[in-house]
Amino acid sequence: MATKQRALKLAAEGGKPLPRPCAPAAPTEAPDPARLPDVAGHRTGIEVAPSPPPLPGVLGGDALDRMLHAGLARVTAGISPAALGLAYTDWWMHLAGAPGKQAQLMQEAWSEMVRLSLSAARSAAGEVCEPCIQPEHRDKRFQDEAWCRPPFDMITQGFLLTQKWWQQATTGVRGVSTHHEAVVSFATRQLLDVFSPSNYVMTNPLLLRETLEQGGANLYQGWLNALEDMERRLTGRGPAGTENFRPGKELAVTPGRVVYRNALIELIQYSPATGQVHPEPVLIVPAWIMKYYILDLSPENSLIRFLVSQGHTVFAISWKNPGAEDRDLDMDDYRRLGVMAALDAVGAIVPDQKVHAAGYCLGGTLLSIAAAAMARDKDERLKTVTLLAAQTDFTEAGELMLFIDEAQLTYLEDIMWSQGYLDTTQMAGAFQLLRSNDLIWSRLVHDYYLGRRSNQTDLMAWNADATRMPYRMHSEYLRRLFLNNDLAEGRFEVEGRPVALTDIRQPVFAVGTAKDHVAPWRSVYKIVLLTDTEVTFLLTSGGHNAGIVTPPGHPRRIYQTARLRDHEGYIDPDRWRAAAPVHKGSWWPEWQAWLAKNSGAPVDPPPMGKAEAGYPALEAAPGRYVLQP
Repeated sequence: MATKQRALKLAAEGGKPLPRPCAPAAPTEAPDPARLPDVAGHRTGIEVAPSPPPLPGVLGGDALDRMLHAGLARVTAGISPAALGLAYTDWWMHLAGAPGKQAQLMQEAWSEMVRLSLSAARSAAGEVCEPCIQPEHRDKRFQDEAWCRPPFDMITQGFLLTQKWWQQATTGVRGVSTHHEAVVSFATRQLLDVFSPSNYVMTNPLLLRETLEQGGANLYQGWLNALEDMERRLTGRGPAGTENFRPGKELAVTPGRVVYRNALIELIQYSPATGQVHPEPVLIVPAWIMKYYILDLSPENSLIRFLVSQGHTVFAISWKNPGAEDRDLDMDDYRRLGVMAALDAVGAIVPDQKVHAAGYCLGGTLLSIAAAAMARDKDERLKTVTLLAAQTDFTEAGELMLFIDEAQLTYLEDIMWSQGYLDTTQMAGAFQLLRSNDLIWSRLVHDYYLGRRSNQTDLMAWNADATRMPYRMHSEYLRRLFLNNDLAEGRFEVEGRPVALTDIRQPVFAVGTAKDHVAPWRSVYKIVLLTDTEVTFLLTSGGHNAGIVTPPGHPRRIYQTARLRDHEGYIDPDRWRAAAPVHKGSWWPEWQAWLAKNSGAPVDPPPMGKAEAGYPALEAAPGRYVLQP
């Protein structure tokens, strides 16, 4: 801390800050995580309110407002009424002043009503009619042939025409801000989906048939499923079936040892599986929004096990699941106590070797920040940088941007202020809304109306094992990256000075997933614009999680990859996709070959930990932090 204060003072006085030494300071024995001290790192200019008062009393206006917002959030599922109201007001006022748009919508409504009425009359007379409208190709609700028979065909087409009309009404209104238009369109679509005929027994032919055949037994079983789910939520247990997928038992079983632990991370070193290994170790930086073992699921789905089997020495960070006591951890704490502390440990255990660093999702964003700061400070410990579904420019960050504006962030900050963190359920709700038909309504139909249970998979069980977000860190992350886009625009500061991704000179391997709702692949592709180095970009089929967890032998995966060099000129993402060759199968061997190409000749494996350097081999993987509820 003293070094950081000295550097900031020198910078303020116009002097040149001294680089901070990276000497490791590791514990020689495993401390009790419950007794680990709180850590306060370098603070940025982001304003974060102090902790709420411990006892009730006379509150200041700001504290009272925050408490009110935190209470309202329990009713509104974390959605700011002000943000929603501003968006709808912007849309309504501009629509009210657009008689031409109103006339167009009235004409469209009349035309579609006439078409639907004529189609219904012909259908009632026994004629076979072409549908007035077809569902979008991504809409799987009405695929069964039963939806094509009367009266369900008219019910479905009426709903789809209504949905189409509201889409036209909420978009293309001149003068409405792009963000407000997206919010209104999204919110209206969510509201309409509540009334989808697929969600009700009497308007869903599949549910009606199942209920009649079983004499209502499916509804009774669905009621039991709903009661069980409610009991599990109230008692803090995971969804039904997740008890068969436990970290350290069925999942995260690749052999290894915890070789370092601090107040924020455990560093796991994995045991070699080959007689010799590539000399450069691989350090994996997962996102702290998730448990690290998404990259070490069941043995057949483990990316870490795959790398070890190919002769790589692999280290992985396992983040602590923060609680209220960690409210003041910030972005720089995650960089300093996470990436940099891990690099110190890896450098001590495998000396005189550069490191292949790989970051997934938010871990990739954090790794980009760390790599840029290291390049600025002439720290040359990285050999390559790999970014898996990780964004560095947030101007096109997908539908998550619907929840990012000043009103919504202020509301979210008040929620975190009251409890010290963002809870797992509060965060999961936003992701579920982005795919409500797949994650909410289809589950309602399947589990509660049909009375069935989906078979849990390792990926589904991991997805239910969510983590919390510290108040200060999450506020800084959302404001500095999502809202202000400071990293891409050169304003993101590390230790008092801005960093630039253009300083990174190591080869970069970037992976995007074609169906990503969290980090859209075109947004991930922007690393090509932001760096002045060789970038190998790979686009794989699948979504944010399933696209990354793609082991060899996956029957439905394809990927495209091509190398882009800085001196060859910019290629936009659509031209790149049109030109890049298509390959069948997993992208893992492609990445491993790239790592091997950038590595030296195999050598004997390094030891597990290095006690004499302060990094003893502690307990077996997966360690303690991943087991924290």
